[in-house]
Amino acid sequence: MDQPDRAPESGTEIVPATAANAEEVGRTVAALTADDLEPGGRRRILGRLAGGIRARGVGRLFRPGAALRWITDLVADVAPHVPVRDRETLRRHFPDLDDAELAERLIRNAARATAGVGAAGGGVAAVEWVAAPTLLSAPVLLATETVAVVAIEIKLIGELHEVYGRPITGTMAERAIKLVEAWSGRRGVNPLVPGVGVATVLGTTARKELQKSLMKRFGRNLTSLGPMLTGAAVASYLNRRATRQVGDSVHADLRKQAVTTPVRPALGD
Repeated sequence: MDQPDRAPESGTEIVPATAANAEEVGRTVAALTADDLEPGGRRRILGRLAGGIRARGVGRLFRPGAALRWITDLVADVAPHVPVRDRETLRRHFPDLDDAELAERLIRNAARATAGVGAAGGGVAAVEWVAAPTLLSAPVLLATETVAVVAIEIKLIGELHEVYGRPITGTMAERAIKLVEAWSGRRGVNPLVPGVGVATVLGTTARKELQKSLMKRFGRNLTSLGPMLTGAAVASYLNRRATRQVGDSVHADLRKQAVTTPVRPALGD
């Protein structure tokens, strides 16, 4: 059970997220989900994201239970900003691939992108931890990497749905909730489940599932603090493997759904 929150130390107070801050963090996360980023560009954007996260206040990142709730709220805030390419855009970008090939390409690209985040974030974390250790940089960098990786995987899930003619419908907020729930459960969105209301937020069960999944990912990202650049190498490998597992799981679920539920024509038909 979490200990009662104590008064934060100076410089670690919780700063309520303003609309401007949430919008800026959302745009930064969206930029990080691109699968063609160069390493230098990815490091710069990660640095910008870390700054945006720091501006939200980091006091709760020093208490595990509160940190998990803090990151859950952050993921929920940025999810609506994650760009998902529709089937027509995917067709233009990958004109020579059939459905199975395109799904595999998207999974591979996402795994490569999260590996890049691990390499960039892990390298920075390792250097800062050894050269100038601070209690501030480590939690912020871990939160930054976690949110970036989750955003890339959410985008992958949305685009896999597009590949199989099952776009996630609803308002921006509704689509974001469905994507977050799909990420938490490593499954496709069930088209037979009614949509949520406009004002609905993540329910208690869905939030607990998200927190459980985020705890696993946040714990995995602790490898970023390994000595010297081994943190970058290990974080890169683990991110790639985890994203591959997410993509393969959702892909298999969508193919299973396609057998039992009619869908509109596949890409290229």
